[in-house]
Amino acid sequence: MTERLAETPLRAVLFDLDGTLLDTAPDFIEVLHQMREEAALERLAEDVIRGQVSNGARALVTLAFGLDEGDRGFPESRQRLLDLYMTLLGRHTTLFPGLQDLIDGLHARGLCWGIVTNKPSYLTDELLRRIDIQPAPATVICPDHVTNTKPHPEPMYLACKEMGCSPAEVLYVGDHLRDIQAGLAAGMQTIAAAYGYLAEGEDIIDWRAHHVVHHGDQLLPLITRYF
Repeated sequence: MTERLAETPLRAVLFDLDGTLLDTAPDFIEVLHQMREEAALERLAEDVIRGQVSNGARALVTLAFGLDEGDRGFPESRQRLLDLYMTLLGRHTTLFPGLQDLIDGLHARGLCWGIVTNKPSYLTDELLRRIDIQPAPATVICPDHVTNTKPHPEPMYLACKEMGCSPAEVLYVGDHLRDIQAGLAAGMQTIAAAYGYLAEGEDIIDWRAHHVVHHGDQLLPLITRYF
């Protein structure tokens, strides 16, 4: 853990969505259980599924059926996954412990918050509508809003523009290497969320984030202390 590197006051905090802000894995676990049952296959271990959620639908299809993009049956399996997920969207999803307190704490300090995710906007917008986090995010950036997605910094810059902040005034929290890469490339302070959807054997220290937290409850005290 390192001290804040810049003297610029903090004005906003951005979050990745799946595995950082929201625990969406239970919905995906139910989807993969159903798809495997339809194919007369045994259920996968839930922790194995959780480790791939941040990698998106394509990775989950590969995990469930050993199919790679371009393989016969891959497009149909991916579409089936997305269709099932839409029917279950938000049913078991919750904010990670400590995140509502963090959002409330940011609001009380006059700081805004937002989301930068690689989840498509049609899923993100509907999920946020169903979860209804309050105070609401000041910005929500999805891959279809930009030309280049994370780990490219373009979505980070767009979020800053919408919030009226410079990257140096923003902290980004994420549970995937590409989140930290995007934040660093944009010139933001970064926090790696070790409580999120890390793949087995992944060493979060290698991401070189400014800070690492192992539970959502650690975020508000950390931000209060260092920022």
